[in-house]
Amino acid sequence: MDNWQNRWARNKYWVMARSQHLYDEGRFLAKNNNWSPDKEATFNKILRTAEALQPTQKTLANTYQHIWGYFKRTCTPEEKRTYLALLKELTPKNDQLGFFLQQMAEKYRVGYLLNSRLLKECFNRSDLI
Repeated sequence: MDNWQNRWARNKYWVMARSQHLYDEGRFLAKNNNWSPDKEATFNKILRTAEALQPTQKTLANTYQHIWGYFKRTCTPEEKRTYLALLKELTPKNDQLGFFLQQMAEKYRVGYLLNSRLLKECFNRSDLI
């Protein structure tokens, strides 16, 4: 994968958790695998803009539902119950769901998600450990 593709893959859920609009802009940039210096500048602006935003309950829930799609067919019934309970309790200040999804990515060895900036940040938050 090209560097920009790796950067998009690593950052896309992190951006989505902050703004669906910014995520859509990034997705549009990545379309057709055609990168340019102008697109690089725009992508960097998207990341800077996203850094100034905080996730909301709605943006986090939407993003985590996308991530859950990687597990919904392989998870155990107990894992599904845990996911649904944590989703119901989710707020930006009570985000146990991100940590749970990071653990699921480890268990099911979903490398794409293990490299996700969003899940890495959830895992590294000291208040969750």
